[in-house]
Amino acid sequence: MGRPFFLSCRTDGPLMPTCANLFDEISPAATEEEVTPLLSRPGLRIERIVSTGQASPPGFWYDQDQEEWVMVVSGAALLRLAEEAEPRRMGAGDYLLIPAHCRHRVDWTDPMVPTVWLALHFA
Repeated sequence: MGRPFFLSCRTDGPLMPTCANLFDEISPAATEEEVTPLLSRPGLRIERIVSTGQASPPGFWYDQDQEEWVMVVSGAALLRLAEEAEPRRMGAGDYLLIPAHCRHRVDWTDPMVPTVWLALHFA
């Protein structure tokens, strides 16, 4: 049985209430990381990322123009910031605010259990 959702709102434009589940349509055997846009507005992008053992390519560092708030919803990962000697171990419920142009990479994600991330990119 699904979870009940109670929505009561009025919209005067094209925006309509949207209801979904972050854990829908996850493939535990995916060979590539899956990025699903959940919301995109000027200055804001929210994504669900599902990793199944993937990591950043050797020598690759993210260097983004926007800030990023990222949370591990389920699974586990090692996330490395360029200025830190050791990666940060992240598990369910752990989150991190990454300032714009703070170089970072994913060193490891759990290959046995999908790692589900919630990422907010904002200006």
